[in-house]
Amino acid sequence: MAEGLSAAQARRVALAAQGFSSARSSRAQGFSSARSSRAQGSTVERPGAASERRLRTAIGRLGLLQIDSVNVFERSHYLPLFARLGAYDRAVLDRLLFTPTHPSSTGGFLELWAHEAAFVPAEDWPLFRFRHDSFREGKRAWWEQSWRDEHASIVDWLLDEVRQSGPLAASEIEHDANVRRGPWWGWSDVKIALEILFRSGELVSAGRRRFERRYALPEHVLPTAVLDRVVGVEESHLELMRRGLRAHGVGTVKDVADYYRLRDSRLAAAAMQALVDSGEAVPVAVEGWQTRAGRPEKAYLWHEATVPRTVSATAILSPFDPVVWERSRLERVFGMNYRIEIYTPAPKRVYGYYTLPILVDSEIVGRIDLKSDRQRGVLRVQTAWVESGREAETGAIAERLAPVLAEAAAWQGLEGVEISETARGTLVAALTAAVRWRA
Repeated sequence: MAEGLSAAQARRVALAAQGFSSARSSRAQGFSSARSSRAQGSTVERPGAASERRLRTAIGRLGLLQIDSVNVFERSHYLPLFARLGAYDRAVLDRLLFTPTHPSSTGGFLELWAHEAAFVPAEDWPLFRFRHDSFREGKRAWWEQSWRDEHASIVDWLLDEVRQSGPLAASEIEHDANVRRGPWWGWSDVKIALEILFRSGELVSAGRRRFERRYALPEHVLPTAVLDRVVGVEESHLELMRRGLRAHGVGTVKDVADYYRLRDSRLAAAAMQALVDSGEAVPVAVEGWQTRAGRPEKAYLWHEATVPRTVSATAILSPFDPVVWERSRLERVFGMNYRIEIYTPAPKRVYGYYTLPILVDSEIVGRIDLKSDRQRGVLRVQTAWVESGREAETGAIAERLAPVLAEAAAWQGLEGVEISETARGTLVAALTAAVRWRA
């Protein structure tokens, strides 16, 4: 590997690829001469409410928006765009994502198992056919195939029901088995069957109402050109690795494969080699990236990646933001050991129920647990921490974070920010002062 990136450059490359960057940047071809420098002063001024076009552009850069049902602060698919664009009209995004596509429409979105469950452009459906086949054949989750075999009559009945009635939500289906029970989050047998059919591609999403997914046959919502497009397994892996590297900017084969959860390491490695051969991926050595054996980690740079001299940004990141998806990459690139503690009993939680990483410029400097308290009309800070070794920076971090929290509160339709009386963490005192000063 003749070329190299410093650890700071790699962070800036990764953030620029994800839509966090300043105007000044150098092309990838000149990255070896770039120097690390930290942006000073306030954040880049964020534009006004994002238009549909700007939201589409941002989603296009990311490639997908992961879905999660936790709503203590805000559902996860809204947060990556807020982190990058600032406050925007969520109703505009809802129209983009939840309006069902139609065989005659173009430019819509579907839900697929892309990383986890995620919104992707509807035209990308053929790229995931190999995954649908894998689910249907029981190669990814044998227990799903076993369940399906045992409940074949329900599965067949549901397919006929959707075929005859068109798109349906689970709550709209009348069947004796549509009773919540069992260990699957209390799902009914009808809901389990719908989800299995959704994973296998025999049913697809047809929008949502009140966040409840509706299910349809592919021909109900997808254009013929999308349905008829055949993409082989190798071709799918090549295209998804291409998109993953472009979205990451720089990463290992494992990093890039995880972007779309490509689990066949052989196919992923072959796809990366094809990208190297085509000149789209540039082998690089990154300072500090080492294997467990202490050898340099093989890394790859997207050939059009930019290496900003600075990144000027302040953002709170969803636990399901692509920047923090793969926890080992997060630790390697940003030095953050991060876990969400939703499933940890409250007395054993260290940082909080649903902590969000805090990005300041090109570094992740802390984490914060937020709750949209709609009864009181405030965005409540439940815990706030700086990362180990940054205790001397708490004042500066708090000053950068306070206006973002105020913006988040207004975006949520809340009257302001409140630091909980029981809030804990190394950032709480400084953040309390910064929030009061702004008030």
